[in-house]
Amino acid sequence: MSKEKRSVGWDDFTSALRNFHVVKVMGGQDIRMRYKRSRMGPFWITISMAVMITTMGLVFGNLFKTDVKEFLPYLTLGLITWSFIQSAISEGCDALISSEGIIKQLPVPLHVHVMRVIWKNFIIFLHNIVIFPLVMLAVQKSLSWTMFLAIPGFILLIVNLTWVLMILSMICARFRDMTQIVLSVMQVIFYLTPVIWMPKLLSHSAASALLTFNPLYHLIDLVRGPLLGETPMMSSYIIATVMAIIGLALSITMTTKYKYRVPYWV
Repeated sequence: MSKEKRSVGWDDFTSALRNFHVVKVMGGQDIRMRYKRSRMGPFWITISMAVMITTMGLVFGNLFKTDVKEFLPYLTLGLITWSFIQSAISEGCDALISSEGIIKQLPVPLHVHVMRVIWKNFIIFLHNIVIFPLVMLAVQKSLSWTMFLAIPGFILLIVNLTWVLMILSMICARFRDMTQIVLSVMQVIFYLTPVIWMPKLLSHSAASALLTFNPLYHLIDLVRGPLLGETPMMSSYIIATVMAIIGLALSITMTTKYKYRVPYWV
């Protein structure tokens, strides 16, 4: 294998980063088209998210016999972060398929289409996260300086989402039924991940099994923990970093091997 061929995937990834302004334009255009002629725009998602958080907070708080002042901020960040991850993955599965016209006509890096999905959902995440300060105000809690640790945690989350979406988008472009399988698996993972329930509600052995081997728990905790005033475990940083390195290497390898087949798949 020649050096030029080996670098195809890496060149595709770095080219997408260098042309990130294209990603922002395309992602922003997706949001504008989705909410065309809507006065509230993506804030409709924020409103529906706020209603869901309030409803689930009251119901599950009583069901789990948990203090609402502790549970509501936890639930808020869990649902907002999970919504970001789930939407990115569900849309990312069809990232290449929905970009068929561009892929067949323009030499745009494949990673641009994946990053476009992540950027779009990142903007929606920013709309939704405004709910959190309001919840903290409602439960009479204040933010701490640990909230700045959420920044590196969120970066690790985005890096991991990038390689996951790149791999899934290529697999789903080749095998169309994989999209439905991924969506079904995500529904199962939602209940196995502490998004709407707190780890302390489980026995120690059950919690250890569900949390230690659940990569999404570590990624969510790196964002949620600091905003709740907690310092994430070092093991979560290590696991997320190792996943990012191995995952990027795998996705770049797959891009190198299959990039020029994608136009025939879509």
